[in-house]
Amino acid sequence: MRKPKVIRMVFALSLGCFVMVIFYFNSNLKPASEPDGERSSGQKSRRSPLQTLYEGDQVESAVQAIHQGRRELLEEACHSYTRKRRVLIPEDLKHVIVDDQHGLLYCYVPKVACTNWKRVLMVLTGAAGSVQDPLAIPANEAHIPGNLRTLSEYSTSQINQRLRSYLKFVFVREPFERLVSAYRNKFTRSYNTAFHKRYGTKIVRRHRPDPQPEALERGNDVSFEEFVYYLVDPATQREEPFNEHWERVHSLCHPCLIHYDVVGKYETLEQDSRYVLQLAGVENQVSFPASSKSTRTTGDMAAQFFHNISPFYQKKLYNLYRMDFLLFNYSVPAYLKFT
Repeated sequence: MRKPKVIRMVFALSLGCFVMVIFYFNSNLKPASEPDGERSSGQKSRRSPLQTLYEGDQVESAVQAIHQGRRELLEEACHSYTRKRRVLIPEDLKHVIVDDQHGLLYCYVPKVACTNWKRVLMVLTGAAGSVQDPLAIPANEAHIPGNLRTLSEYSTSQINQRLRSYLKFVFVREPFERLVSAYRNKFTRSYNTAFHKRYGTKIVRRHRPDPQPEALERGNDVSFEEFVYYLVDPATQREEPFNEHWERVHSLCHPCLIHYDVVGKYETLEQDSRYVLQLAGVENQVSFPASSKSTRTTGDMAAQFFHNISPFYQKKLYNLYRMDFLLFNYSVPAYLKFT
């Protein structure tokens, strides 16, 4: 008489286990929860930019293929040219801007449209108040510390959470065009007196034979050749890190330690910026500002600046920026004479 009771108990236990297994699998199919509950309830139901990138079909396949190729090339270059891997520290993350509302991490590189990207992120994060047009935000306001949060400000667990679940993107540029652009902006514009005082006077003192007293005091007439001598001088980096405007991208954004999902290029700025905004699902809310072509530093312009640089110093400068050329798949410029 006890057998039916035992059978019923076994059946009930089996059924309970089956229900638990079904519940377990269903719960594990759900997407990961949003970090710290920081996103609004209206955004929780939609896919994150990271999910859209790797699971979605909302962006034309040609653009996806280009960016997949860039990711793979970067990974291969990191594997080939970096020997030691180290752990990220908060100091490494000072250039990584966080948008918690949309799940974005952006590593900004000066002289690669970073002012406009900061303006866009100020609109997206609400840091610009009611302003919806990025170009309505003054350029100097975009660079005020504290307007946008950086990843270095978060705790270790919050940093790891965001690195895992947010879309990480960076914009890069042909290294010598970026360098010439930095020189033109910081040393040939009369309004950049802070740079003239901070760096120009030092460059003149070290690298100009028999400088005039006015040049030593003002530092406002540094030539490109003198700037190059300053960069390749071993004493320069022994004293202090490079200024961010001419620091190498791999030193600012650590692309072999942070797996960037999108590597945008200055040469395809409009297309790549639109791609990021599409992945974030905000292309109808904000547009990336069109760039001004009239003052833009081009390859031909860079060639003119390098015309008076000797092959010896060209080679030294290339070696200094070599990793940026290799990691981001830029070929050695044809105008260099040491090749």
